[in-house]
Amino acid sequence: MALNIKSKAVAATSFLHLKDSSDNLMWDDEAKTLPVGVTIYGPGSKEFQQAQVKVNNRAVKRLQKRGNTDQTADVKLKEQAEYLADITAGFQNLDYDGLQGRQLAMAIYSDPSIGFIGDQVAEHVKDWANFSQASATA
Repeated sequence: MALNIKSKAVAATSFLHLKDSSDNLMWDDEAKTLPVGVTIYGPGSKEFQQAQVKVNNRAVKRLQKRGNTDQTADVKLKEQAEYLADITAGFQNLDYDGLQGRQLAMAIYSDPSIGFIGDQVAEHVKDWANFSQASATA
């Protein structure tokens, strides 16, 4: 009997419990029952695939328009923020000036003073194991 490969399919999303800049898990309460985190669309989701296409299309347009791939720090930060916002399903127990949805994601990922959040999301999404069915339900 052959392995049903679909049994190894990954979940569309994964929750990432965020750490602060000192590598400590962040909590919204003193009892440490409300984790500060983000739910991320993974490489097996349509949202992730669409975000990748946007990144590739921007690179191609930049190359066609200027004949090179150089970009300013501001443009790179904006494009990275857009990509991370595209793969963000939502945040938990986190506030940034009362913003919600995509505006919240763009504000967080565009703020270099909390760049450690975007770095964590970018690293988390690279590992398919974070989206395994066991990880998604844990």
